[in-house]
Amino acid sequence: MLIEEQRLTGPDGQPARVPAELLDRSGFDRFAPAFIRALCAVRSRAAADHVVDVAGRRLWDTAVARVQGRGPAGGDLSRDDDRPLYWARLQLTRSLRQWTPRFSLSAQQRADLIWSLERTSRGQRDITFRHGQKRILISGFDPFTLDSDIRRSNPSGAAALYLDGTTVRTPSGPARIETVVFPVLWTPFEQGMVEQTFLPYLHSIDAFATVSQGRPDRFDLERWNGRWHTGPDNNRENRATTIPIPAGVPTVVPAPEFVPTTLPYEAIVAAPTGRFPVRDNTSVTEIPAGGTGPVVQPNGPTPGSVARAGGGGSYLSNESAYRTTLLRDAVGAAIPGGHIHTPVLQFAPDNTTEVTDPVLVQNRIDIRAQVRAILAVIAGS
Repeated sequence: MLIEEQRLTGPDGQPARVPAELLDRSGFDRFAPAFIRALCAVRSRAAADHVVDVAGRRLWDTAVARVQGRGPAGGDLSRDDDRPLYWARLQLTRSLRQWTPRFSLSAQQRADLIWSLERTSRGQRDITFRHGQKRILISGFDPFTLDSDIRRSNPSGAAALYLDGTTVRTPSGPARIETVVFPVLWTPFEQGMVEQTFLPYLHSIDAFATVSQGRPDRFDLERWNGRWHTGPDNNRENRATTIPIPAGVPTVVPAPEFVPTTLPYEAIVAAPTGRFPVRDNTSVTEIPAGGTGPVVQPNGPTPGSVARAGGGGSYLSNESAYRTTLLRDAVGAAIPGGHIHTPVLQFAPDNTTEVTDPVLVQNRIDIRAQVRAILAVIAGS
């Protein structure tokens, strides 16, 4: 069982309080029992494929509908919350990992089923654009840094659920937004999840953005994305290497140390998009040509340097941006694309134990509304 899945259970072997409360108060505690019943009835690999596909799509569709206020809330937890999707998905992947089928199933076949569940339950196989509208594709992320506070929510994931399949008005006409959510895990990125998601659409969309949680009290538009990744992920796996590109994926050779945004950052910074200030962040960390150690360059990379962090750091947020903007350049897609860092989503200062509070809810609502306003500027530029 993965570290992420282990967090579902407390030290006493009982369901951990925070995931259990979030699932119960949202009604998302119903997905795992239904999935387990369906798996127990499966008698073939083809039937397993179908059960997994249906379960993943249903989980994503229900999470989107709940956040967007369609259908019953399913409990007293605020509709805007992204965490029920995260914890319900982990219950499903844990069940699939532990399942003993009535037929032969290899380790690779089980891994393929888990991969399919991951992709469908993250909206990655639910991207549908319409004719006659501009098209924007964005990504958000799961909650992370859960070892320091298991209650954490990720505003980028909440924004993705809020915006999926919606339309924004621009001076040049309507623009449809389609969204996906990525895991905070190194291995799926190294297996090509980002490229598999974005590559089929880069020649048919008008803009894209990767979105993640960044610094307190501000949005950042990251001008440069770096070719270096570090840090522990949600499974406590660490990296400290250059970002590997999967075999068979279009890329630029030699791989650039830094790839720039093509988002209209000047227009975004100038626009009244919401409560939080929006900054054009040009800083990077590099080892200069001929140098031996990393230095911060406030105005972008210098010629011949080696990346140690993009403007958005060296974690998976930077990596999502590096992979998508590199892919943009590799296929010659002359469209706006880059990374948006949201403010850190904060609880009320006196809340150290409860899973939610009015301050958290209002912050999340304000952040997702400002992401929408920023996307409207991008679509209208």
